Amino acid sequence: MIVAISISPSGADDTGGVSASVAEAVRVIRESGLPCETNSMFTNIEGEWDEVMAVVKEAVLTVAETAPRVGLVLKADLRRGHDTGQLAAKVQRVEDRLR
Repeated sequence: MIVAISISPSGADDTGGVSASVAEAVRVIRESGLPCETNSMFTNIEGEWDEVMAVVKEAVLTVAETAPRVGLVLKADLRRGHDTGQLAAKVQRVEDRLR
C-alpha cells in the first residue's frame, strides 16, 4: 500500500511556519526504513498496512509532543498484486503515457 500523509501542528513558529514540527515527523518516517518520498504537500510511504500505520501513528505522536493539537490528512492506495515498488512505478506508468 501507499499512503500520502500531511501532518500539521495547530501552532506555528514566530514566522507562521510549521517546518520544525513537520521535519520531526519526516525524520520518524525516514528512520522507519520504509520506502518514502517527501514533496511540498505530502510525504508518501510504502509498505504493509500495519507497518505503515505504525509509522504514521509514531509521526503524529511525535508532533503532538510539542503541539496542543495535530491535524492529519491521509490518503491510501491499496492495490492487490502491487505491494512494493509502486512509489516509482505509478509515476513511471504516467510518464510512459506522456511520451
